[in-house]
Amino acid sequence: MDAGKLPNELLASLLSRVQPRDPRVIIGPGIGRDAAVIDTGGPKLLVAKTDPVTFASDLIGWYAVHVNANDIACTGATPAWLLATLLLPESADAGIAASIFDQLIAACDELAVELIGGHTEVTIGLTRPIVVGAMLGEVDQERLVRPDGGRPGDALLLTQGLAIEGTSVLAREAPDRLRLLGVSDNTIDAAGSYLSDPGISVVRAALAVCEAAPVHCMHDPTEGGLATALYELAEASRVGIVIDIDRVSVLPATKEICKAASLDPLGLLASGALLIAVAEDDLANAISALATVGVPATRIGSLAPSERGVIMMDKRGPAPIPRFSRDEVARFLTQPDQTKEHRGRAETENH
Repeated sequence: MDAGKLPNELLASLLSRVQPRDPRVIIGPGIGRDAAVIDTGGPKLLVAKTDPVTFASDLIGWYAVHVNANDIACTGATPAWLLATLLLPESADAGIAASIFDQLIAACDELAVELIGGHTEVTIGLTRPIVVGAMLGEVDQERLVRPDGGRPGDALLLTQGLAIEGTSVLAREAPDRLRLLGVSDNTIDAAGSYLSDPGISVVRAALAVCEAAPVHCMHDPTEGGLATALYELAEASRVGIVIDIDRVSVLPATKEICKAASLDPLGLLASGALLIAVAEDDLANAISALATVGVPATRIGSLAPSERGVIMMDKRGPAPIPRFSRDEVARFLTQPDQTKEHRGRAETENH
């Protein structure tokens, strides 16, 4: 199989084998369900999430904290505790381990999350480090935002724009290949900085909008980009989605890199953006609350009855949102690297 998420059909088949037994599990596994929610009997619900970081090697520990915290925040919960599993290749040294630990600690400090344990080992067969995070958080019972809470007629907001994480990963992991494709150094530098500005965390945005308005559902576009996130949100809430593609903001460096590398920004790893569904009457309050914490948001469309499907509108009319069998970052990074071949040809021609 291709690198990346399992196809939804296969994943749904596997998850169908899970037989719920514990009534305290309020939200269990499912397509579009990125965090579990458990009722422990108190006034707060426990929210649990696990996610690995595999695409990036640069700042991998920092990524691991934020991508897990994002999914906790999408339930309206506050991220609180992290368990981290660090798998190192045999080629790693103590300095790499120390650097990743420093990244984990720094990112936890940013979010006031406690690093409470985990596991570390050198693993046979790896070519690069892998960090697997397991994040826990809490939310008041009455403030839980369910992944299946979207309703036809809801306004759909997108924060920040596309595709913060994917653009940054490409710039950090493959700058020489991008230069060979004609991407300028200024753009590569700008793309690399997207990791911190605008940044891949959606925690502040999620908590701010939940304070201001009754949020029906939230979903952060990650692997597979905005397109995959829209399909996941639609499946979780059993709704259709209609978006105005011209209202989807694509960041400048993303546009240049995607054009040069023949990538579609709709399928590019998109942590840092957040999809928010609210009632029409709450739309203005939601946008205002996000602006107050410095997060731009645009209404890109609406939820619709499920029979509408997941479609985009432009000047040519309606069309289905494209589906991506794997993330565009993974597709690019697993393509044969032509850099050495092109350099070799150039050197031959110069002689």
